Amino acid sequence: MDRIDAMKVFVATLDEGSLAGAGRRLGRSPAAVSRAIAFLETHTGTPLLHRTTRTIRLSEAGERYALACRRILADLEEADLLAADERSAPRGLLGVTAAVAVGEAVLRPIVDAFLDRHPQASIRLHLLDRPVSLIDEGLDVALRIAHLQDSTLVAIPVGEVRRVVVASPDYLATHPAIVTPADLASHPIISMTHFGLDSWSFPAARQAALPQVVRFTPRVIVNTIRAALASAVEGHGVTRLFSYHVAEQVKSGALKIVLRDSEHMPLPANLVTPHGRLAVPKVRSFVDFAAPLLREYFERAQQITDAD
Repeated sequence: MDRIDAMKVFVATLDEGSLAGAGRRLGRSPAAVSRAIAFLETHTGTPLLHRTTRTIRLSEAGERYALACRRILADLEEADLLAADERSAPRGLLGVTAAVAVGEAVLRPIVDAFLDRHPQASIRLHLLDRPVSLIDEGLDVALRIAHLQDSTLVAIPVGEVRRVVVASPDYLATHPAIVTPADLASHPIISMTHFGLDSWSFPAARQAALPQVVRFTPRVIVNTIRAALASAVEGHGVTRLFSYHVAEQVKSGALKIVLRDSEHMPLPANLVTPHGRLAVPKVRSFVDFAAPLLREYFERAQQITDAD
């Protein structure tokens, strides 16, 4: 049996979550899928999957092997596309990732529009609120809102994002004024893991050396942007989110931004891709398509929140 073909079957099984799903995707019987995986397990001398009647789960060795398979298959596809020089018609599977909130609200519509334009391409969209290694996980492009440290990535700037503190107008009208960060200590806080569960930091006050840190006992802790927004809009307290998260609510008047003079410097938003991947037609086409749309989105969100 061809080992590369067996790797493709193995990766398809992981992506689909079952032997039957991989078989449907590849046009093979579940028995043929099972034989391919058994071949790899015999070749490597170790179990790669733990199977039950309903689920499959990677073994520890299988996790490492899956990462290597994705890298190998991505490199092979890149070599084929470069040799064919098919720059005018991107095709094949593209791996794209982002955090859940920005992926759902911003990136997913761009992905759909790209696929409408390029019917020979397909996209695996991973939305995860955790750091992702593009190379290890076989992904091509990520949308990241952060200061970048990884020198193995090429960054294409698409905007800036502020960290803003917001509350509803009704809440602000019936509670003590929030003039300085220290005032937050007396307010009910709607907190999220991403922005600090029991404290928020702010730039150093004038003539001070250290950042201002406001500690609090949160009134409620949530783990999604939607939940934090809903609680704030309904007047249950103060929350901290990215400016693009709140742009729609600020525009409608449902939320107001406070502590503008105490905000950190904006964070950069970038499309990032491993070195060399921009030479692949499908990656270059997606980046060229997505970057201007993302710039337009983040610029519009910035204008809305600046005007509040």
